[in-house]
Amino acid sequence: MSTVGEYLKTWKLKLSTTKTVSLVFHLNNKEAKPELKVNHSNITLSFCSRPQNLRIMLDRSLMYRRHIGSLRKKFKSRVTLLKQLAGYGWAGATTLQIATLALVRSTAEYCTPVWCRSAHTCLDPVINDALQIATGCLHPTPMYNLPILAGIQPAELCRKRATLSLARCPMEPGHLLHYIH
Repeated sequence: MSTVGEYLKTWKLKLSTTKTVSLVFHLNNKEAKPELKVNHSNITLSFCSRPQNLRIMLDRSLMYRRHIGSLRKKFKSRVTLLKQLAGYGWAGATTLQIATLALVRSTAEYCTPVWCRSAHTCLDPVINDALQIATGCLHPTPMYNLPILAGIQPAELCRKRATLSLARCPMEPGHLLHYIH
């Protein structure tokens, strides 16, 4: 914690002790169970086994299973809304495309560089359901054609683009991480 304290002092930052929690990341299950007693400025930080930061649910193994499960539930309810919108008949193709981008893709792209390499990234079937509704295609339509027919960039390319743009940030001279060696 002394290194963190020095960093905070250098950049004139203050640690929020009410929001900061400690968590153990360890590959050995026996080693990961005990609660840490972490102190900062004579204040003991609370321990949390499943913290949530910026709407991303962390777990000890960094598999993001809980986070992706909550995203699937959120997507299913939004796909149901799209089905209802498409069923009324007054929503045209552009309306369904905009609704798909706003309801599903914006949520799918939030913080993808963090969790996109997890083994539990099974969000593409739900995204494809939304694209089938937006395009009006039937289930026999190949899944790789759906983003093209909808005029939307494929989800895998969006995830790769977001990861690459995040990796390039520290290379820019004005970025905070550029100066850390």
